[in-house]
Amino acid sequence: MSNQDMSLWSGALAPREKLMRDGAAALSDMELLAIFLRTGLPGVHVSQRAEQLLAHFGSLYHLISADYSQFCSQKGLGIATYAQLQAISEMAFRLFSGPHLLENALLNPKVTQHYIHSLLAHHEREVFLVLFLDNQHRVIRHQEMFAGTISSVVVHPREIVREALKANAAALILAHNHPSGKAEPSHADRQITEQVVNACRLLEIRVLDHLVIGRGEYVSFAERGWL
Repeated sequence: MSNQDMSLWSGALAPREKLMRDGAAALSDMELLAIFLRTGLPGVHVSQRAEQLLAHFGSLYHLISADYSQFCSQKGLGIATYAQLQAISEMAFRLFSGPHLLENALLNPKVTQHYIHSLLAHHEREVFLVLFLDNQHRVIRHQEMFAGTISSVVVHPREIVREALKANAAALILAHNHPSGKAEPSHADRQITEQVVNACRLLEIRVLDHLVIGRGEYVSFAERGWL
């Protein structure tokens, strides 16, 4: 990002400085895209350009997943930018689907949170996901169990237990997204978690956590002492 663009953030902290102070998760989609673009167009500040692109494609996910011709139809976007964005997307996928899956899910909760965020953040409707863990808390596999609307998802504890038995899982981590962006769990979220915990307890399967993923934020039931 050029010094000129960096000086035009209306007194607010520029995205790069905000990232260094608060971490990447604190940035909005527009701010993340602005860092990637670095500069705007003549007469168009980089923040405005980022907002324009997000409005045109509908979301950061749709921008990244756009095909080459759609992507390059926008002024200022060409093969170099397309290749860079695709490479970043692939690196992120490999980072969060690689050897760390064999690590203890509780020894590195940040990795687990980022991994789950990478699986759920792009969904525009609520999706309920389960990580199935062995008796050493290593991830056996993950599965998107239920999908719902933009504001709710129906969860069936019996189906979760059935899949846990198929996977020979000793423990689970539950997760779902809030497309609204706000990660604060609802009363219904807490109720369904209690139901899943009770169903699993009968078979001596532990529910280690339930993560609610928002936009750049999350809530951990375990961290709040709810499990």
